[in-house]
Amino acid sequence: MSSSATPGALSGADRVGVVVLMGAGVILAAITVIGAVIRLSEALGGGAIEVMAEFAGTPAQAPIGVDGAPVTVGLDTAVLSVPDLPSASIAALAAQQLVLMTVVIVVTAMLVLLSLGILRGVVFSKRHTVYVGTASVAGFLGISLYPFFGNMAANGAFAALSDGTFENVILTVQPLTFIVAAFVAALATTVFSVGARLQRETEGLV
Repeated sequence: MSSSATPGALSGADRVGVVVLMGAGVILAAITVIGAVIRLSEALGGGAIEVMAEFAGTPAQAPIGVDGAPVTVGLDTAVLSVPDLPSASIAALAAQQLVLMTVVIVVTAMLVLLSLGILRGVVFSKRHTVYVGTASVAGFLGISLYPFFGNMAANGAFAALSDGTFENVILTVQPLTFIVAAFVAALATTVFSVGARLQRETEGLV
């Protein structure tokens, strides 16, 4: 894969900004991965497991009235503590955390490689297009698979707590999130692809 450095493409302030953003990204990624590992160990360690669940406006009592009097509210989300989660739900929780760790590591690695290339004065190249495309695909898959496995775990938690008598099967789908993610991924990949092509054509004229 060819690339060409552009001397002076970045000012000193630009380089500092790239380094700071790269460092912040790595730190946030490390924190996320550590949290996912802890969550994974909790899911596989046995005992009560906390599961985030979504409700379809289920009535619930909340102490928000006068002097803490209970008031009926519509419950949308809650954390369920399940002492005996089904094996399928445990597997879904594990898969959810593995997806999160994989996506974070891949996206961070691609963006770090991209940042290092930019610090060397290379902005557009075939290699950078691959980095951006890989990060975009990984991020899109993460947005799709993470909530999917979360919903599987929540449905198992409902079944375990109610012995199958509470029907609350909800598959959370946010079309706008998918549309925006797909648009950003396609736009970023296209910009770097076109930029790399224009740079090669420009170099051919020199």
